[in-house]
Amino acid sequence: MGTTAYERVLAVAVAALHERDPERLWPLLAAELPVLCGGDALIYKLDNWNESEGTLGLSPDATAEFVALGDEETALLRSGFPLARHYAGRPDRAPVTARRVAGRSWSGSATAQLLDGLLDVDHVLGIPLPQSTTPVTGCMVYRSGRDFTDDELRLAEQLQPLLAAVEQQRQLLRRLDAPSEEAADVALTPRETTVLLLLGDALTAVSIGRRLGISERTVHKHIANIYRKLGTHDRVSTVLHAQRLGLVPRAPADRP
Repeated sequence: MGTTAYERVLAVAVAALHERDPERLWPLLAAELPVLCGGDALIYKLDNWNESEGTLGLSPDATAEFVALGDEETALLRSGFPLARHYAGRPDRAPVTARRVAGRSWSGSATAQLLDGLLDVDHVLGIPLPQSTTPVTGCMVYRSGRDFTDDELRLAEQLQPLLAAVEQQRQLLRRLDAPSEEAADVALTPRETTVLLLLGDALTAVSIGRRLGISERTVHKHIANIYRKLGTHDRVSTVLHAQRLGLVPRAPADRP
């Protein structure tokens, strides 16, 4: 990864760590990933995406073209040809292009023709989420001209841990109840909130570090900041106090 690409990735990662609204995390990525991967546009497919359900988002330059799609065209895009079939039959989640999977038949496919008409693009790079179980959950990067190179596929693979971390951050933030005014005064950072949620799941510092891709030492720093801001001194009292404030969800049995 070159210096410029590294700086852009770092900027995206820092912005994501400071974003409190889970629904703004992927739009942040969608605005930057096409440029990083050498593409023109991007679609992301989340929440166990399949042919009938899942969350779809677009890079800013692609949004207008998709508004007027009919049911048949939408179904064609949801089917994820040919990447869904490729990933469905294997645990490997390495990035790959549609042309490398389908060969010459890609250009003549209904999906390729639809994308050409919508976005004037010829090629698709699939970047699935590393731990996804459904075959097209992740990103599709599009461009016209030549297919994506081996170097661009390697860069996409280097970006996968960032995509996974952002999606995990989104899922954790979505679990939060609406915080109280008192909770707002605590002023936890998004990353501290994420660590607090995982403390509530009874994960150790080592497990939290592995889950978030950070060191155990960094986890302990976040925990120390959480204790200081909440005025607590141990894990149990911290989680209970955070639940009372609405900073983390209460256990089902504790809900009114």
